[in-house]
Amino acid sequence: MASIRTAPLSQAELFSLVAKDLRRVDKVIGIETICCANVVTSISEHLNASGGKRLRPALVLLASRACGETGDGPIRLAAVMELIHAATLVHDDVIDAADVRRGKPSANSVWGNQVSVLAGDWLYMQAFSLAVRERNFAILDLLVDLTQMMVEGELMQAELIGRLDITEHQHHDLIHRKTACLLSACSRLGALLADSGEETEERLRNYGWNLGMAFQLIDDVLDFEATEAVLGKPVGNDLKEGKVTLPLILALKTCTADERTQIETVVRDGGYESVSLDRILEILDRYGTIAEVRRRAMRYCESALDGLATLPDSRYKRALEQAVLQWAADRAS
Repeated sequence: MASIRTAPLSQAELFSLVAKDLRRVDKVIGIETICCANVVTSISEHLNASGGKRLRPALVLLASRACGETGDGPIRLAAVMELIHAATLVHDDVIDAADVRRGKPSANSVWGNQVSVLAGDWLYMQAFSLAVRERNFAILDLLVDLTQMMVEGELMQAELIGRLDITEHQHHDLIHRKTACLLSACSRLGALLADSGEETEERLRNYGWNLGMAFQLIDDVLDFEATEAVLGKPVGNDLKEGKVTLPLILALKTCTADERTQIETVVRDGGYESVSLDRILEILDRYGTIAEVRRRAMRYCESALDGLATLPDSRYKRALEQAVLQWAADRAS
């Protein structure tokens, strides 16, 4: 099993390999998000200005370069994946009635729900318009399956909001559809673009999927333990919105009836007025569920690295290995 105990590269060091390509990706996004409806252009510019790690386009670029692809296809497909991601963010914020995204006002809080939903739809369609230009049915099949999976994830989450009887299996399936499948598609695209064969395609798919699972589990932990400056949104926000994530799912299995009632109260009230966030953290700490979720995230990190084992050694492969450290393992320790 691969080791993840070495010190991670900084984000700047990790991106240095594809920094020039990422600038080209941003340029493509800037061109492709100019719309005759000025508000859509404004929303796209607002999203781009709010930052973000550019994890998804970076994965497309690193995976494709690791497989030996040197053309411009990865630039365009990296832009496609970032546009799809941007569309999901806009829609998510409308569904969640979120006021903040990455520490700045969300699109729906500035332009309203109706316009934001339509802008998200437009971004989805623009992503597919750009992807069609590759004239590659395998890529289109992947993107159609991905979009369907992510929409199913949103519908599943809507059904589970406010429910304390959510199971680990349901939560796992939700993460798979909402987060892991997108990162999996990003890394898999690299092999598709390079025509690297089914085995390499499957390995990179597994790499991205495991990275995505770890990423979301760590995000579940950070929602309770990070600061608002780190999260770009209020701490403890998931539970306020009725999203019962893995740390709570595990705690609810063994907590007392009174503790369960306190968790239910936060969900019912949509806030921490009656039961404080500190009290919820005490419950999680009592049952060690934060530490357990970290351990599970670490196992996904290990599996992500194992998926790269047969790739030829290159600086791009080493960067994919370091991505596990940068975005997951170092935050799960």
